[in-house]
Amino acid sequence: MTKKIFVSIITICAVSVIAAIVLVTAFMYDKSVETAEKEVKTQAHIISSAVERLGEFFLESTDFGDDIRVTWIDRRGQVVFDTEEAPEALENHSDRKEISEAFEKGEGSSSRYSKTIMQKTINYAVRLNDYSVIRVSSVHISLEAQLLDVLKPMLLILAVVVVFSVLAATRVSRNIVRPINNIDLAHPDTKNSYKELAPLLEKLRSQNNKVSRQMDEIQSSREQFGLMTESMDEGLIITDPKLNVLTCNTSAKKLLGAGTFTEGQSIYALNNSEVFRICLMNALGGRRSECILRTGGGQREVIASPANSIDMVCGLVVFIMDVTEKQELETMRREFTSNVSHELKTPLTTIYGISDMLANGMVKQEDVAQFGGNIRSEAERLINLINDIVSLSKLDEDSAPRENESVELYSLAEEVLGRLKLSAEEKGVNTELTGEKVSLIGSRTILGEILYNLCDNAIKYNVSGGSLSVKISHIPQRAIITVSDTGMGIPQQHIGRIFERFYRVDKSRSRKIKGTGLGLSIVKHGVMYHNGTVRVDSEAGKGTVFTVELPIEKKQ
Repeated sequence: MTKKIFVSIITICAVSVIAAIVLVTAFMYDKSVETAEKEVKTQAHIISSAVERLGEFFLESTDFGDDIRVTWIDRRGQVVFDTEEAPEALENHSDRKEISEAFEKGEGSSSRYSKTIMQKTINYAVRLNDYSVIRVSSVHISLEAQLLDVLKPMLLILAVVVVFSVLAATRVSRNIVRPINNIDLAHPDTKNSYKELAPLLEKLRSQNNKVSRQMDEIQSSREQFGLMTESMDEGLIITDPKLNVLTCNTSAKKLLGAGTFTEGQSIYALNNSEVFRICLMNALGGRRSECILRTGGGQREVIASPANSIDMVCGLVVFIMDVTEKQELETMRREFTSNVSHELKTPLTTIYGISDMLANGMVKQEDVAQFGGNIRSEAERLINLINDIVSLSKLDEDSAPRENESVELYSLAEEVLGRLKLSAEEKGVNTELTGEKVSLIGSRTILGEILYNLCDNAIKYNVSGGSLSVKISHIPQRAIITVSDTGMGIPQQHIGRIFERFYRVDKSRSRKIKGTGLGLSIVKHGVMYHNGTVRVDSEAGKGTVFTVELPIEKKQ
């Protein structure tokens, strides 16, 4: 703007000066032409009067100088006398404008311009009494010639004016623009600015207020969006078409195992595995894509959806979910199904085989009782397995009956050990119950199963002549059940998995011991049912100690 004002002032000054010079010169030229015409007319009348009195003698004896030319033309148009040329060398002048007017009206005038010499000739003719004509001519410099004469002074004046204009224009343009430059766009003030700018400043103030409100709303929305995405357990990433990250919550960085990451970087800075890249490329192709990533923290399900705008993909929305537990549960489900099938198949195969032999008369009469006992033993094993599966399913689905009764653990332990007395005697295991009477609110049936399975395992996996000790105690608001044995123990690398269904520490040895493989799973879920905890301390070859802690008042 300053430059435009500066150039405008310079241009106006230069044009004004040139126009003024031209106009003044033209005005002065018109005045000089008018004066010259008057002088030629006066001289023509004086000379014609003298010629009337003195005749040709006056013309020949008078020195008219170089400023005027005097010509005497007779009534036929022939030149009789001329101060510059010989009369006989001149053509007939009767057709000249000033001459013809003089013949008709007594006086005539004309002017002729020569482009070659850039001069204007002024003619004035007066008719004498004998009808001859005296013509006086004077040469006058033309306007163009006068302009050329004043060209150098004009250029000098123009240069001075330009210099002055540059200085003035610089100062003036700065003074004009300064109030505009000093406008506070954030808080426009109409008092300290040009009144012509008042409508614009008012509009600007109104727009600023509107923009400020909108920015506050956008910021509020961004903060709300940030709070919502940061509270998500799932990862969320939004990218542009070039896969530069526009937003990324903390869960996404955590799930993908990314370290330092800032928005604006490529999404591949979060994870650059081939599976991840293929998933994103498929989504950029315009279709929803899913994949499973295996990271150091587990397994992640990635869902990449294209954000479409008309016929083009303008970005991606990527969801990341931790499916480690889901995959582990699926693996456990498959293993459980496989194990259940195997555990059911074994006694059923035995029952079917023995039954087939009995049906076909392949068993001696004296062996029927033995084969019948085998069928009963396998059927009992099958029933126990089914009962354990049903119990475990109920605990899994939280569909076990909600019993809220007072259960005294010491007497319950006595009852359980009584049921296992025969098994302990057959194994040669000594049992012992110590402690005190402790009551809690819970399910007697489930608590009985916890004690039974712990004690049953302590007998099964004990050594001949070993011991089983059950202790009931309590601390403030917590009941403690301790079941210890002197059996074969559990290696440290297996302790973390013994509560898994059908998990066997030593499969070859465990198969020889009757059991369903679900006992400790039932213990774990039964303890969870009562909001308690169970821990194991064991050393291979030296025995195992199970410690169960239960709240005395079970939370609902």
